Order: sequence, then C-alpha cells, then structure tokens
Amino acid sequence: MLNKIWPFFIIISFIFAVITGNIECFNNSIFSSCNQAVELTIKLFGTMCLWNGLMRIVQETSLINKLSTMITPLMKVLFPNMKKEDKEYKEITVNIIANLLGIGNAATPLGIKAMQTMQEKNPDKERITDSMAIFIVLNTASLQLIPTTVIAIRASLGSTNAVQIILPVWISTIVADIAGIVASKVLMKKF
Repeated sequence: MLNKIWPFFIIISFIFAVITGNIECFNNSIFSSCNQAVELTIKLFGTMCLWNGLMRIVQETSLINKLSTMITPLMKVLFPNMKKEDKEYKEITVNIIANLLGIGNAATPLGIKAMQTMQEKNPDKERITDSMAIFIVLNTASLQLIPTTVIAIRASLGSTNAVQIILPVWISTIVADIAGIVASKVLMKKF
C-alpha cells in the first residue's frame, strides 16, 4: 500500500512544483530531505543500540524474572489459557516488558517470535486464537513508560524539552490499550 501512496505524493508534489514555478525548491527539498534522513538515522542508531543492548542484558539476567513476576496479574487476565511455563508466555512477557520500556525495536522481533510460537500451537491455522488477538492489540497500542524512540527523535530535531511527550504518550497508549482489550474481549465472546 505504501508503495502506491508515496509515489502518488511525489508525483503530486512535482506537478504542483511545476505549476507554481518552484521546481528548484522541489529539487532542493529532495536533497535536503535525504540528508536529514541519513542524519536522523545515525543519531537514532546509538539510542537503538543502547536500548537493544539493555534489553539483551535484561533477558540474560534474573531481572527478567522479577519484571515478569510484576506483570503476572496482568498476564493472567489477558491470557487466561496460558501457563507460566509455556514458551509463548515467556516470549509475550519479554515483548510486553520491551514495549513498556519503549524499546519497540527490540520488542518487534520478540513479538514475531511469540506469534510464531502461538501459531505452532494453534489447532486452526486459518484463524488466530483469542490470545493471538489480544497480543496483536497490545503490540499495536504498545503502552510505553519511556517512549525512547520518540524522545530520541525529538532530541535529534532540536526539541528544547524532548521528554515533554511522556504524559501524552502514557494517556494515549493507556486509552488505546483499554479500548482495544475491551473491544477484543467483547468480540471474542460473540465470535
């Protein structure tokens, strides 16, 4: 879908630039945008490496067990059919912890791994299970205590208060999570 949307925007921008006589500005903006994209990528790379490394340390130490214990009541409500010893339970827990810490880049491969494990145990390969649906909702809304990527982007673009985004992120992700979970639980009962 994006491979159709972006060319459409570029073509419209080019036509508008030709019509308004701003083709030089259009050309300059292409090159300056490319330069800004590379600079932003390099700035974000360090932040991503730091948080991915910290998440790896969390996985390898007993800290993951302590954090898992903290979210056990939530896991029992969201995934009542899973046992704490199940492989997918552990993968989901690590994914949720990564999302809570705002490490979306580390959470994504963990989430994919958890979905693959759940799909292996899924008796009907054509439909997702209730646990898979809830997990998708949690990852889409992605409650974050520390939105590191957003903070890093704001800081790299010169924000005077990059962490000012934390409260709005908390509010929006909590509301999105609650709405998604309630809708999922209601729809699960109907279907």
